[in-house]
Amino acid sequence: MKIKETFLSACAVAALLAGTAACTSEGDGAADKAGPTTGAACENGTYTWSNVNKKDILTGVSEKQEIGKGGGALTAALKPLHTPRTAVTFAKGAPAGDAEAALLSLGVRIGEVSPDDVGTSNEFAHVGRDAPNPVNRTSVTAAGTFVDYAWVREVTGDFRYACGTDKPVTGRAVGWTVDGSGVLECSEPVVETGEKHAMEAALLACGPDAAAAKA
Repeated sequence: MKIKETFLSACAVAALLAGTAACTSEGDGAADKAGPTTGAACENGTYTWSNVNKKDILTGVSEKQEIGKGGGALTAALKPLHTPRTAVTFAKGAPAGDAEAALLSLGVRIGEVSPDDVGTSNEFAHVGRDAPNPVNRTSVTAAGTFVDYAWVREVTGDFRYACGTDKPVTGRAVGWTVDGSGVLECSEPVVETGEKHAMEAALLACGPDAAAAKA
């Protein structure tokens, strides 16, 4: 049985999860022109980004559930593991910055926000926006031992915002771009999906000896 996953585009967990989550990293990029920066140290400056990372992180996983012949609904509740957030932390002692402008710049850097949208309202840059609610409404059509799970693609990055000779604003931004959910069967390998978060869910719910938890 293949993994079933659904994706909703939307602009600590144990060290086990942090150590195995899929992750990509980008180095320093060209400076990005900022939009309006109300409340920032200066206006019309540029953002320079480093240590930009995208990581798929489990947000919830259910206990394994036995389903008999003919299939049925999965009713085990998802246990929360991680609550994604959208926030900016400015370095201590640095001038006050504009959190939304920083997030918009990060969104441009990763291709989530169009440069034309800088200076406008965008969900990705909404500080404190509601996290997705990991709920399961899954049904299967075959017998087996099943697990529901949910995940997000979290994005983090360090920034430097500068205007001429003014003291730069530095800090770190975090947001998320995608939330998804899926269902796995413990006795079936999940290598055909290449999704590390599915294997992490299997490891937690099915156990390390389960086929779904092995590469």
